[in-house]
Amino acid sequence: MADLLRLLLRVAEKAANVARVCRQEAQLFQLLVQEKTGDDKNKKFVQDFKTLADVVIQEMIRHDVGAQFPEMADFIHGEESNKFENGLGESVTVTVCGTEQETATLLATVLDGDHVAASLLARAIHQDPATIVANTDSLKVPLSPSELGIWIDPIDATSQYIEGREEVLEEGHLFPSGLHCALVLIGVFLRNTGEPVMGVINQPFNHKIPEGGGWRGRHFWGVSYGNVNVCSESLPAAGSGGRLSVVLSSSEKQVVKEALTSLCGPDRLMYASGAGYKILCVIQGLADVYVLSEGSTFKWDSCAPHALLRALGGGVVDLRKSLQSSSKAQDQQIELTYHQPYTECKGANRWANHGGLVAYRDCSQLCSVTGALRGKL
Repeated sequence: MADLLRLLLRVAEKAANVARVCRQEAQLFQLLVQEKTGDDKNKKFVQDFKTLADVVIQEMIRHDVGAQFPEMADFIHGEESNKFENGLGESVTVTVCGTEQETATLLATVLDGDHVAASLLARAIHQDPATIVANTDSLKVPLSPSELGIWIDPIDATSQYIEGREEVLEEGHLFPSGLHCALVLIGVFLRNTGEPVMGVINQPFNHKIPEGGGWRGRHFWGVSYGNVNVCSESLPAAGSGGRLSVVLSSSEKQVVKEALTSLCGPDRLMYASGAGYKILCVIQGLADVYVLSEGSTFKWDSCAPHALLRALGGGVVDLRKSLQSSSKAQDQQIELTYHQPYTECKGANRWANHGGLVAYRDCSQLCSVTGALRGKL
């Protein structure tokens, strides 16, 4: 498991490099945007975009993890289809090849023969990142890779990534939108139970380098299984005055906003973009709880940050089931799981978190929120 965690930290940083390269070249970036259609379209947005960066990152992670842990190769799932249509209307299956040159040649067919852009991408895909510092050597978890599956969200909050608004992050503050909301998420779960056991989050656009205008990222990780609970983040101090703070989507239902305003006060209700970023805000203590009443997030959004929250003593529950639950003893049974699709749905919706969710660090905070919402939804 220590080897797997080190690998996931490395491939997440490679993914962050790809995301940064794609934003640095405006002409390249314009070539990469393609609207999703059909069953893969996220119903929440009028326009939902798939980028080649998404597909390339997903397939790179799939390739690298499968190469080191072949027993996991058939259990690595991602948000994106790896089919991409070029300007000639040809459908190209994007994969990562054995060499940089082979990958560049394949990508050139997607990029309508733009060999310069294809080479730039291929170099980022095949280039090893700088060493990631993480205290993982002593990690002992009685699990085998053959018991595990992976969910990848190559670039969560794609709309923020595409828009590209730059914000200067301040320590201890939540910012509602911007490039920093775009995250690389890699979550590991048990195939037989769906329990999330490991998560890696990479924030490619954490802070801007004054000289040169490039970006540096930041990574977060956590492992939770049995008696092992280890996280790169520590539990934050209690909120001001002990009052609960909640982060929501700006599109959240009015009835939810009103119920939570009554619970927290208007100054403790915050809004942010990206499901992964909102759960990261809970992990970092920028908010106590994230509430979403709609089924508009997916397993790839929540798996990685869910594992970090579990390592901190919290979790992510199905909101609908939580509101129907009559006792605290049932809370463990309503945690989100990641191994079974909704067979009655099609496309991406088979893997939606249909009941909405609550991400929390403390069970008492979860109880406060569900108490305020019970009977309202």
